[in-house]
Amino acid sequence: MSTPFADQIDSLTALKHLIEVVAQLRSPEGGCPWDLQQTPESLIPYVLEEAYEVVDAIRQDNPEAIADELGDLLLQVVLQAQIASEAQQFNLGTVANGIAEKLIRRHPHVFGDVSVTSVAEVHQNWEAIKTKEEQTKTEIQGLSPRLQRYARSLPPLTAAMKISRKAAGAGFEWENIEGVWAKFHEELGEFEQALHSETRAEQQAELGDLLFTIVNLARWYDLDPEAALQGTNQRFVQRFSQVEQALGPERTIADFSLEELEQLWQLAKAKLEKEKK
Repeated sequence: MSTPFADQIDSLTALKHLIEVVAQLRSPEGGCPWDLQQTPESLIPYVLEEAYEVVDAIRQDNPEAIADELGDLLLQVVLQAQIASEAQQFNLGTVANGIAEKLIRRHPHVFGDVSVTSVAEVHQNWEAIKTKEEQTKTEIQGLSPRLQRYARSLPPLTAAMKISRKAAGAGFEWENIEGVWAKFHEELGEFEQALHSETRAEQQAELGDLLFTIVNLARWYDLDPEAALQGTNQRFVQRFSQVEQALGPERTIADFSLEELEQLWQLAKAKLEKEKK
C-alpha cells in the first residue's frame, strides 16, 4: 500500500465496492464455495484473529500494516452483515446507523447543548449516559445476564475487569483497598492449599479466584492488567532472544545449568534496560 494519502479513493466509494464484492462472494450464482459455506459461528475465529492482528500492527506503529489488518477486520464486519442480511435479520446499514446513533447520544457536548471544559468531563458524561442506558436494561433483565455475556464473549482477562467494574458500580464492592489485599492473601492461601491436597479441577478454580482478585487489585490501583501482561510477555521474549544469541550457534538451552542461564538472563535484562535509556 504505497498510495500517497492525498491520492486515496473516496471512502464511501471504496466501502460500496467492498460490499458488492462480498455480496458476489456469497451469491449462489457464481459465488465462492468457501464463502457460501460460512456462518456467523464459523467466522468467529477469524473475527478474533483479525482483531488481535490489528492490535499488534498498532503496537508496532506500522501504518501500512495497520491499514492492511483493518481491511481484514472490516471484511469480517461486512461478511457478518451480509450473512445476516440474507437471513433478513439486519444489514450493514443497521450496524452503521446503530453505532452512529449511540455516538450522538453519548456526545451531547457535540450534538446537543451540554458544555464541557475537559476530557475528564467528557468521560464522566459518557459513563453517566452509558450507565443510564444500562440501568434501563438492568431494570428489565437484572445485571447478571450482562455479566454472563461478558464472561462468554470477552477474553478472560478483559472479561474479569469488565465484570469487576460492573459489579462494583452496582455496589458489590470492598469498602477500602485493605479489604482487597485481605482477599488476595485469602485466595493465595486457598490456592496453595489446593495445590497440596485438592483435585486438579479445584486447583484450577482456586487459581481462577486468585487471578480474579489480582484483577480487582489492578482496578483499585487504576492499572491495566492486560497491558501489564502484554508488556511482560514482550519483555520475556526480548530477554529470551538475547539469551539464545549469547549461547552461540553450537549450544542450546539444555547445555547450560540453571545458574548459568540465570546469569545470562540478568545480563540480557541489563542490556535491554540500558538500551531503553
